Amino acid sequence: MQLSLNVPTPLEYFASLVHADADIPLLEAAVSLAQDEYPELSVQQVLGEVDQLLARLQRRLPADAGPLQKLRVLNQFIYRDLNFAGNFNNYADPDNSYVHVVLRTRLAIPISLAVIWLELAQGIGLKARGVSFPGHFMVKVNLSEGQVVIDPLTGQSLSREELSGRLEPYRELAALVDEQEIPLGLYLQAAPSRAILARMLYNLKEIHAAQEDWARLIAVQDRLILLLPDAWHEVRDRGLAHAEAGHLGHSLEDLETYLANTSDGLQAGNYPDRAAITQRVAELRRSVR
Repeated sequence: MQLSLNVPTPLEYFASLVHADADIPLLEAAVSLAQDEYPELSVQQVLGEVDQLLARLQRRLPADAGPLQKLRVLNQFIYRDLNFAGNFNNYADPDNSYVHVVLRTRLAIPISLAVIWLELAQGIGLKARGVSFPGHFMVKVNLSEGQVVIDPLTGQSLSREELSGRLEPYRELAALVDEQEIPLGLYLQAAPSRAILARMLYNLKEIHAAQEDWARLIAVQDRLILLLPDAWHEVRDRGLAHAEAGHLGHSLEDLETYLANTSDGLQAGNYPDRAAITQRVAELRRSVR
C-alpha cells in the first residue's frame, strides 16, 4: 500500500495557524511569514532556537525572582548579552521582518524584535503584551508598581511624557480629520495576535509596493486576505497588483469581488474609489476580450 502525504503549502499552513483568534500562536505564525521568501525554512527549527534562548534566560533567574527582576534580567539578556538592536542602516530590508533572519543577524525593526521579546517575556511568567503604537511598535508589562511601556529596539522604558512626544506628529495628522484628541491610553491598548501579524504584513506590503515587486506583493496580499477576510480593500489591492503583473483574469476576479462586497448603501460610502475601480474593471474586460 502506498501512503500519500499531503504537505500543506505555506499559505495553507498560515491559514491553519490564524484560523481562530483565541488560538493564534504568535511566534509560530510570525516565523511562517518568511516561507514565501525562504521556502526551505523549517519553522519548527526556529521555534526550537527560541526555546533554547528561553532555557538560557531561565537559568539566569533565581527561583524567587519577582516580575521587576525578571524584566531587568530579560532586557540584560536581549540587548547586552545577545546584542539585539534596530537595523537603522537598512530599515526597509524585508529581512528585518523575518524572525529567523533576525535571530541570526540580531538586527530588526520594532515589531519583529517585539515578537521575540514577548515570547521570552511570557516564557518567564511576565504579563507582557504588544502595543500597536503609531509609527513604532511597543511592548508593555504589568508590574505591581504599574504598567511599563518599553521600546522593543532598546529595552528603554518610556514615560507618559515621552510617549506623548512620540505621538504628537500623529495627533497633528489626526487633527486634520478629527478635532477631538484621542487620549494616550487608547494608543496603549494590548494588540491581539491577529493585529500584530497584520502590521508585520503591512510593513512587507509597503516595501514590495514601493519596489513594484508585484510577485512578492501578491504573496503578502494572499496572507493579508486570509488574516483579514473582511478587509475588502486588501482584495482590491491584490487585484491591482495582479493587473500590474499582467494577471488580468486574477485581477478581474479580485476587483469584481471588491465591488460586489462594497456596494451596499452606507458601506459603499466608505469606499470612495468604487467609481475608479469600476472603470478599471471595464478596461480590463476590454483587454481580456
